[in-house]
Amino acid sequence: MINVEPETSKAGKVVINNFEEFEKFVGKEIGVSEYLTITQKQINLFADATLDHQWIHTDPARAAVESQFKKTIAHGFLTMSVIPYLWHQIAEVNNIKMLVNYGIESLRFSQAVVVDSEVRMRVSLNSIANLRGIAKASLSATLEIKGNPKPAFDATIIFLYHFK
Repeated sequence: MINVEPETSKAGKVVINNFEEFEKFVGKEIGVSEYLTITQKQINLFADATLDHQWIHTDPARAAVESQFKKTIAHGFLTMSVIPYLWHQIAEVNNIKMLVNYGIESLRFSQAVVVDSEVRMRVSLNSIANLRGIAKASLSATLEIKGNPKPAFDATIIFLYHFK
């Protein structure tokens, strides 16, 4: 008999070994990541990678004077780009040949992430479907900002897991 009860790894991650274990989380919170500090160096590197050097992100002196936040803020797309990193802190999905970032649905930015803020992601499983051997997981993700009651964003993210 296959064990279908999810376990927890030594690192505190939820361990998912197959579709049936994943399915146990439908309608439930899977977990919360550790906090990640968003630094000016990250923001600058992201600006270089995306060619988006808008002053609100890259000019601390100008932001201190002209921005309502009095500091630079992370690009919205930078905050989204840490989803895979934070997700891997929450769950360890084993026995897969491949994972595909399939899409982001109903994304809503609610709050700017000011430089040096600490963020973490809270994830629950909305649904999971078996598409001829490929698991399509729809996850509700909220990026929380430490000390701020309003999240940076709420989104539904879709991953495709090709289990072995």
